Amino acid sequence: MVKFAYRCSTCGKRYGRDEVRYLCPECGRSYRPGMPLRGVLTAEFDYRSIRRKFRRTRPDWGLFCAVEPRFFPPFEMGATPFFRSAALGGAFGLGDVWIKNDALNPSGSLKDRASFLVAAEANRLGEGTIVTASTGNAASSLAAVCAAGGKRAVIFVPQSAPKAKLVQMLLYGALVVPVRGTYDDAFRLSLEYTARHGGLNRNTGYHPLTIEGKKTVGLEIWQQNGWRVPSVIVVPTGDGVILGGVFKAFEDLREAGLIPRLPRLVCVQAEKSCAIHRYISTGRYRNASNPATIADSISVSVPSNAHLARAAVLRSRGFSLTVSDREILEGQRTLAATSGVFAEPAAAAAAAALGKLLRAKELRPREQVVVLVTGNGLKDVDAALGNVRIPAAIAPTEAGLESVAGRLAEKGPP
Repeated sequence: MVKFAYRCSTCGKRYGRDEVRYLCPECGRSYRPGMPLRGVLTAEFDYRSIRRKFRRTRPDWGLFCAVEPRFFPPFEMGATPFFRSAALGGAFGLGDVWIKNDALNPSGSLKDRASFLVAAEANRLGEGTIVTASTGNAASSLAAVCAAGGKRAVIFVPQSAPKAKLVQMLLYGALVVPVRGTYDDAFRLSLEYTARHGGLNRNTGYHPLTIEGKKTVGLEIWQQNGWRVPSVIVVPTGDGVILGGVFKAFEDLREAGLIPRLPRLVCVQAEKSCAIHRYISTGRYRNASNPATIADSISVSVPSNAHLARAAVLRSRGFSLTVSDREILEGQRTLAATSGVFAEPAAAAAAAALGKLLRAKELRPREQVVVLVTGNGLKDVDAALGNVRIPAAIAPTEAGLESVAGRLAEKGPP
């Protein structure tokens, strides 16, 4: 049996595994829809035991996991590519840029990590239905994991979610409930639904295992990086749970005495959806009043994990910045053209931020920078179509064929 306790990130009180399910019972009382979550729980492990037992030659990641492997659903995810991209770094004047491509998880996003662990918890509890609110990626991820694990997925999604993501979740067999409103409206309705009708709520940050699931990407980066801590990890940020998960990975490793320091975390938000960025910069929280951005996966007025995300950036000695929709589309194009990675706009925000790192004077040119790619570009092709021009068809003739050479010359050298 896994040994851990839940600790409230607000008041510090500890709870046994089955004493609580979502938020701290004390601090969570003050939570109301329309504000960031209070009383978010984090899992604390027996770090002394981990230090004694963990071996890099045969790493046992179960020591860091809050659900026993026998409850895991039959869904293979994680172990995504991690590689250096000299061309991407060169495009922005950076000498050591690496990509963690979590867009190659089964449903096409990092969210599979959280859905997987929540589904495992549902198995442990004997719960057959899992409910969530999502702009698309968490929903399609949950639908995929539930399809593989024989669970019912009930999903509240904004009506504006990209069609490709809606198609995914419908084909996986989820009960999809489009909401005439925002992600925040869908979030509120999903909480009300589970309160009235039951089911395990997977909402990001609200269920503590979403943070635990997402932290596995940080553990993988450490292993794939030759057991070294990168200097900087750039994280596209909406509700702040991925940022909190990456921080939790390295915090767990440091608490276990396995690493000497934390990587600096860079929070990247869209200009119009930047509540966490403002919170980090000013120390005062306020909602994003009009979070309209091409990057739907990080478009949120009320980021659920704002408090932990801010703490993660500050405790890692990191910083935050914003990118415009135009910069996001340029980053998407540059990332694809230099590394062969096609990212959805939200994920491409991390690449777009590379151009601002040196100007922020927070980074030396030769420091190792990891770009976290969180979602696949095929999830939102309509957004990418606004950044390309489909070429005209050629005639099936010799003249048509010869025109190809002229087009190639116009493109210039590779």
